[in-house]
Amino acid sequence: MKKLFGLFVLALFFTSCATKDEIVYFYEGKESLEGQKNLLNYEPKIEKNDVLRINVSSSSINEEIVEPFQMKTGGQQSGGGGGQNSSLTGYLVSPDGMINFPVLGEIKVEGLTRTEIQKKLEREIEVYVKDPIVDVRIMNFRVTVLGEVGSPGRVEIQDGRISMPELIAMSGDITYDGRRENITIIREENGIKKIGHLDMTKTNLFQSPYFYLKQNDIVYVEPSYRRVKSAGFFSSYQGIISIGTTLISLYLLVNSL
Repeated sequence: MKKLFGLFVLALFFTSCATKDEIVYFYEGKESLEGQKNLLNYEPKIEKNDVLRINVSSSSINEEIVEPFQMKTGGQQSGGGGGQNSSLTGYLVSPDGMINFPVLGEIKVEGLTRTEIQKKLEREIEVYVKDPIVDVRIMNFRVTVLGEVGSPGRVEIQDGRISMPELIAMSGDITYDGRRENITIIREENGIKKIGHLDMTKTNLFQSPYFYLKQNDIVYVEPSYRRVKSAGFFSSYQGIISIGTTLISLYLLVNSL
């Protein structure tokens, strides 16, 4: 029985151990990070059905001069001038990629970044107001996280930009049973689904087009082989019988030597 118990412990040890490069972030190639150019200039582009909050101010003391350029409704204004939603206050980008802006009328914003929209509006408002200041925010920027993380769910992003390491930190980190080397990102571009993968154990993820996430991305952290086996193997009586049969076979084999 002592031998049998020893074999059982040994079997558990080999089925539960994990290598360092499976659980350590940026394990492979971390020396190459030195002097690497980062992607701080990245900005997501505006898409159809995005909701934008646009605030107009002026360096002038008299703020009343920019009042005509402020949204008058208390809800959501569609690109065509209709529809409201009290949960979001802003301009809804129409299927044509337009917003209906006060005084200026329809403005094309699809495919532009927040900075590009700000500069575009400032140029057009400058015809009426000296030195206008425009601030644009994406109100519906959210990412969904599923799988082996501490807190799966929908993550709301305030500043319109988030990287994969930041998202993982906000989601409570990847669990011990999550696959860090194969994170799946489901993204929609121009109505077409795209699938990307990131390996959090390697530093080349910093150059990936999926390092920074886009609005409405879905991120899935797969369970490890160990987690799948524990969920489907040890939880059933067939798995327990199989383990017992294997251990008995090993016991008989060892004693026959």
